[in-house]
Amino acid sequence: MQARTEAAPSVDLDQLVAEADTGGRKPKGAAGQLLLWTAIAWSLFQLWYASPLPFMLGFGILNDTEARSIHLGFALFLAFTAYPAFASSSRREIPLADWILSLLAAFAGAYLFLFYDQLATRPGQPTMLDLVTAGVGILLLLEATRRSLGLPMVIVAVFFILFTFAGPYMPSVIQHKGASVSRFLTHQWLVTEGVFGIALGVSTSFVFLFVLFGTLLDKAGAGNWMMQISIALLGHLRGGPAKVAVISSALNGVVSGSSVSNVVSGGIFTIPLMKRTGLSGVKAGAIEASSSINGQIMPPVMGAAAFLMVEYVGIPYSEIIKHALLPAVLSYLSLLYIVHLEAVKIGSKPIPREKVERKTRLLRSGLGVAGTIVVLCLIYYGIQAAKMIFGANAAWILGVAGIALYLWTVWYAAHFPDLALDDPDAPIIKLPRAWDVTRTGLDFLLPLVVLLWCLTIEQMSPGLSAFWATAAIIAIVATRKPLLALFRRQPVSGNWIAARDDLIDGLAGGARNMIGIAIATATAGIIVGTITLTGLGFMMTEFVEFISGGNVIAMLVLIALVSLVLGMGIPTTANYILVATLMAPVVVELGAQAGLAIPLIAVHLFVFYFGILADITPPVGLASFAAAAISKEDPIATGLQGALYSLRTAILPFVFIFNPEILLIDIANWAHLIWVVLISTVAILLFAAATMNWFVTRSRLWESAVLLLCCFAMFRPGWVLDRFYPAAVEVPAATFMQKIEQAPEDERIVFVVQGISIEGEDVRKTISLPLGHPQEPRLRLRAVGLGVSPLGESVTISDVAFGSYAKRIGLEVGYEIISVLEPAERPSRVIPAAIALLVAGGIAALQYGRSRKLTAVPAA
Repeated sequence: MQARTEAAPSVDLDQLVAEADTGGRKPKGAAGQLLLWTAIAWSLFQLWYASPLPFMLGFGILNDTEARSIHLGFALFLAFTAYPAFASSSRREIPLADWILSLLAAFAGAYLFLFYDQLATRPGQPTMLDLVTAGVGILLLLEATRRSLGLPMVIVAVFFILFTFAGPYMPSVIQHKGASVSRFLTHQWLVTEGVFGIALGVSTSFVFLFVLFGTLLDKAGAGNWMMQISIALLGHLRGGPAKVAVISSALNGVVSGSSVSNVVSGGIFTIPLMKRTGLSGVKAGAIEASSSINGQIMPPVMGAAAFLMVEYVGIPYSEIIKHALLPAVLSYLSLLYIVHLEAVKIGSKPIPREKVERKTRLLRSGLGVAGTIVVLCLIYYGIQAAKMIFGANAAWILGVAGIALYLWTVWYAAHFPDLALDDPDAPIIKLPRAWDVTRTGLDFLLPLVVLLWCLTIEQMSPGLSAFWATAAIIAIVATRKPLLALFRRQPVSGNWIAARDDLIDGLAGGARNMIGIAIATATAGIIVGTITLTGLGFMMTEFVEFISGGNVIAMLVLIALVSLVLGMGIPTTANYILVATLMAPVVVELGAQAGLAIPLIAVHLFVFYFGILADITPPVGLASFAAAAISKEDPIATGLQGALYSLRTAILPFVFIFNPEILLIDIANWAHLIWVVLISTVAILLFAAATMNWFVTRSRLWESAVLLLCCFAMFRPGWVLDRFYPAAVEVPAATFMQKIEQAPEDERIVFVVQGISIEGEDVRKTISLPLGHPQEPRLRLRAVGLGVSPLGESVTISDVAFGSYAKRIGLEVGYEIISVLEPAERPSRVIPAAIALLVAGGIAALQYGRSRKLTAVPAA
């Protein structure tokens, strides 16, 4: 393919990404070097902290609080040096005031590390230095937030700070006694309830490494490689460039958790191509923005907010990947379908590809699929065999095998020229073959294999998994160019220098990409600290129940709107922390009281999805603005069109609240799984067709309405049956332990509890509790933090572990389990879904006949 011309990228776009993600300041000389090496030092510190080296060598071991403090110290220093104070401030120089602020902020951020021993000896008795440092630290954190994240996030944080002191003057529904300045500063800065809480802890433990992993993967060239694979596979289809934008954005989600950088990295190529195939600039930009924001919901490496779910939900990240996979795939499949319908509407022509006989093309595709399956099986069973044969020494054997495999993939890639992106303004485009692209970057798959293996098979922590994957990509960045030169018998010395520069840029770039995320999690800690200090979380349940009238649908719509509004001004990570802390417990509580047993992961994915959608929603959708800058169209129009395309993502959270099967929960067997995937796929495609008003041909209004009804019946097949048959029957609580003992692996038990809440009110809830591996019933309950005391016909909750899953879903000591719910005998849920499928087929046949008549008219 032809090399891209210099006219394609725009300096303004590069600056847009820099201002949003890494800070727009790029000083020269000593200041630039200090900024560079500080960022590198931060990356090296995070690698050290996540690695097993401190424990192996016996020094440099830090506890969670110390590590969080150092993490925030680095972030605050870089926030004041990398982000200018104002739009008019110089991007080439760092003024003296910013140096002073950066040093003060770094000291305040690292205060818990520097004075950890002294603070530990006088808990609850802060000195004047403690309080002054905390006060200055909060003020400087707010200023760093304004610079790196914008004013809206600061306004939200200040509102919560004021709420802390204005409690006695608040309306009765959210009134509290307030707090003194000393207590406020201590709670927010000197303990781990506020700024240094869970959110900053997750940012420290593993979010940094995942961001660094993506930055280094892109620096190695994996982003360009993934784009090329998308072009090779989809460019020949009708609307091919738009479909390339969708798939490449999904793949780019592995590399980048930022919607803006995802738009820019792929959009500078795909948006001009989409416009060349006949799409308007507004629709081209909207498609790129819609696909880019969804990069954060696509496993295995989702946005930074997804990693926070590990702490908030209390399940391994591998489980979050499993639950998030099908909705993410459905969202992208439906967008591909929307793109196809847009191409059909305008009569778009595919990009030409080399002419090959159909038999040859099918043979190549079959070999590609079969070869991929064989390789995956060899990797899986080969590793398992090595572990069985070599035992404790297997890690060394596999390490040597991995190095040998890497050397072979680079040696093989060296036999072929590197591929560059096309010039989107060139008159002719020749599509590459998929294998011609794939073979030039097989080594890029190795770090991804390491990451997925550690996360899903070895069940390592996200931090340790990211460390090994990052170590693998560091090795690739440091050696790939020299090895390619060596195998091509070219001079190696210059390539060693280029590899060194890439590694330095990657380590520094990863740290600069983390500034905004670290600041966001710290500032969100202020909000979380306010909630825990004032008891606002308990008040919100009553407030939302009052506003929604106790209606679950109204409550969900309200929370979705809150997430969207907040997301317009604050980044996804901070938005998720705020809404997950404030609103997720409300959904769980009110849903349980309404008799709806909502899995906790469904609630958190609900608020997560709507926080992401805010990146495209006008008037402040940064992804839409970035896409509009490339397409040279109105950003508001682009955002509105993108919001229309994103409706298919917006309905999914409501679906998995009421139908958790889409999250692969309560899947009985393979046949059940296949049915759920099939019917969910058809349903989301029907929804896309209805919202686009085009199925086989242009739809009439009543046809779109029928398609929406079919979509509803497929997504919620139980709703129709619920009108005539009860969904569950109650059995005595005395069977509770027996049901737990008999439940298969990963089954959920649904039961009803009643008791008296902390506020002294009678409570009745329906609870859905996940059960892990089959074992003695009390051990299964202990795994989710629950202890019970059976006594005759009653079962009382005797223990709820702090921070456990049982605590998060609202169980309290003293509640009595009054019954267990079992599925009732009633007609299969397949029946209403199958009827809807037949009705949709009838609409398709009707439209097909109409389209044939329309096509035949000109011929007559």
